[in-house]
Amino acid sequence: MKYQHKVQYYETDKMAIVHHSNYVRWMEEARVFFLEQVGAPFEKIEEMGILCPVLEVSCKYLNMVRFGETVTIDVRLSEFSGVKMYVVYDMYKADGTLCCTAESRHCFMKDGKVLNLKRKYPEVYQKFFEDPENFVDK
Repeated sequence: MKYQHKVQYYETDKMAIVHHSNYVRWMEEARVFFLEQVGAPFEKIEEMGILCPVLEVSCKYLNMVRFGETVTIDVRLSEFSGVKMYVVYDMYKADGTLCCTAESRHCFMKDGKVLNLKRKYPEVYQKFFEDPENFVDK
């Protein structure tokens, strides 16, 4: 699934390139978009009392991005069990140059305890599998 982000001036540093911390923000934007497209938007999940905390983030910066450029983020799942969700992000400049590869790891929780969506909310769990394009090719 592809999400687009236009780089804002405030996202750049003194060297006129995007500061590395902004890539993590873009990952969140792309993840929120992904969940909306899957049919499990954050608003709905949170209304159900379900949380999806970030457990780990990793980024590999490959090419600089500058103010005014548009970054396309290809966001997919590398693993999804209903308890944990691993999301991968490939970020490209308009010319197709890969500028960043990243991953975020999450779990699902409710009432302070780890939650199994497959068991407790199968209707939400199933939404992630409706489109095989949601997953990284194995």
